[in-house]
Amino acid sequence: MNIIGVDDKKSILVTLEKMLENIDPGGDHRFYTNPLQAVGELDKPIDVAFLDVEMPAMNGIELARRITVRYPLCNIIFLTGYSEYMPTAFDIHASGYILKPFSRKKLEDALEHRRYRTPDFMDKPVKVQCFGTFEVFVNGEAVKFSRQKSKELFAYLIDRQGAMCNMDMIIGNIEPESSADKSVKSKIRVYVGDLIMSFQKLGIHDMIVKTTGALGINRNLLDCDYYRWLNNDPFAVSRYMGEYMSQYDFAEETRAFLEMTYRNRLL
Repeated sequence: MNIIGVDDKKSILVTLEKMLENIDPGGDHRFYTNPLQAVGELDKPIDVAFLDVEMPAMNGIELARRITVRYPLCNIIFLTGYSEYMPTAFDIHASGYILKPFSRKKLEDALEHRRYRTPDFMDKPVKVQCFGTFEVFVNGEAVKFSRQKSKELFAYLIDRQGAMCNMDMIIGNIEPESSADKSVKSKIRVYVGDLIMSFQKLGIHDMIVKTTGALGINRNLLDCDYYRWLNNDPFAVSRYMGEYMSQYDFAEETRAFLEMTYRNRLL
């Protein structure tokens, strides 16, 4: 999990760090003695935030509000020596409230019973990651396409959200510097064949939808962070970090749309 700890007492953070190393081995854990530094790094994903309440510069209640604006499904767990803040904590839908001194058992219980859990993206056979660099996974393993252009073609079809794309549209985005002559069309057909074969080898037989002169994807077979974002899925919204299919030029229009929408949501 992506976990942060914020407390103005370094000793508390040292204890928290040691306990989390055992509870969540392999997780990404970050710690701050200054809450303003945590605010300055909100571009980094957060699943759980352990926050002290009384801190200089900014108290934990305000910090929690800042975090949940950026990450609506972040689990806020307060670590404090004062019980009187509990009503306020739960007014902002905190996931937990632990009084100091705390034990490993209390941390484990708080994490086990946290309000929000990362959803299972593997209920459909294919997972598509658009935020950041474009990647495709089947059963948790990255799909290895024989040609990079085949992967780029699939990315373009994903960007089109399942709309059928004709040969001219595909060439204009996948081979933008080429004319739509027979040799280029032949190359596109090779990419399509490679794309179909790559999925068939993994047991996915109907991912590519073909009609006369057009190509698309079967959205029912995939789970895509961008599509979830379009449906206002809070988890997907919280996972957008300003990057979308960063390796492909054709995605520039969608990147601009995402950035504009993201900025409007912060207003």
